[in-house]
Amino acid sequence: MISTDSKRGRIALSVAHCAGMLDMVALPVWVGTLVANYRFDPQQAGLLATLFLVGAVLTSLLLASRFHRLPRRAAVTLSFLASAIGFGVAALASDFKTLAGLHLLCGMATGAALSVTHGTVALSANPHRLFAIVNMALGVVAIFYLGVTPRLVAQWGGAALFGVFSAAMALAALVCLFNFPHAVAAPSVAPGAVKAARLAAVSGPARFSAAVWFGIVGVALVALVQAMTTSFVERAGIDRGFGPQAVAGVLIALGVVNLVPAPLAVLLERRLPARGVLLCAPLIQAALAVAVMNATGFPIYAGSTAVFVAVIIFSHTFAFGLLARLEQTGRALAATPAMLMIGAAIGPVLGGTLVKFHGYDAIGVAAVVLAACACWCFSRLPVQAAPATPAFPA
Repeated sequence: MISTDSKRGRIALSVAHCAGMLDMVALPVWVGTLVANYRFDPQQAGLLATLFLVGAVLTSLLLASRFHRLPRRAAVTLSFLASAIGFGVAALASDFKTLAGLHLLCGMATGAALSVTHGTVALSANPHRLFAIVNMALGVVAIFYLGVTPRLVAQWGGAALFGVFSAAMALAALVCLFNFPHAVAAPSVAPGAVKAARLAAVSGPARFSAAVWFGIVGVALVALVQAMTTSFVERAGIDRGFGPQAVAGVLIALGVVNLVPAPLAVLLERRLPARGVLLCAPLIQAALAVAVMNATGFPIYAGSTAVFVAVIIFSHTFAFGLLARLEQTGRALAATPAMLMIGAAIGPVLGGTLVKFHGYDAIGVAAVVLAACACWCFSRLPVQAAPATPAFPA
């Protein structure tokens, strides 16, 4: 049996996380390609990305409560395969209605795979550390994606974007078919905890506490700011006259910087309070969003953009570990795609609407308001949570 903390299990979880979270790094090129190559206006381009994310949210919400009953390997493999086929068909389409339907279907398939992946990570011996590991892998993929995909799109057109997505999903399906963990790691747990977990499996897991719900909403708000801003980072830079090559260089730098926050979160796991990290993150994120969207000089634009995504990667690792301690069945974190993507789903279309009617600086104003709401949600989390005790695997 392959466990979550075996080498093969970690590789499969990392690949599945990278494929499922591709939108985290893809949005700037994704929305930019839809505007530049398919001639959609910002609102339409944002809506297509939103439909993908809405699909992911729907399946994540549907599957999270059923996570402990799912055949994990089969669910992840088939979901990624369906997404690969959908993006392959999208590479052959060009009209808005067809692409809209395919974005929704691919989002549903990808969200299903990602829900099972994150729920499995939550049941590992150290969810904080394993989530940081899969995010390190995402940082490596981000460099490759942001360095290669814009060149492929420039050479082969918008279809190349969906070809890259299709290939990523197909690779994830193949890796997960042979390596996705069947079982969680087997750390030492108290007999009473095992007995309680067995009883929960029979009687049904308890409802989430209020603190868990506040954490979920806070993460969703941070994800909303992240998606709303990154969706228009590329277009904001080009429209301000910084030039396609300079903006592409900034996106590559963003990918390089994204390698740092996950290992840093591991090193600081026991040195920084998770609640304190989560209270600071929305404020830093909002300040960077204002800087990106109001920058008239390239250095400010480049510096703010390069570190923008790193904030959510670092802070979400702490959020993942804290929620895993607060809710130990894996169900809450199986809903991680919903947490991230319910905000991210609104982000592209909200950002597109703000840009269309009020300009890029309106995104910065919205980011400040949303940051205040996220800070209030995170302030409702406990200062300390009990150490994680992974639930008995059903």
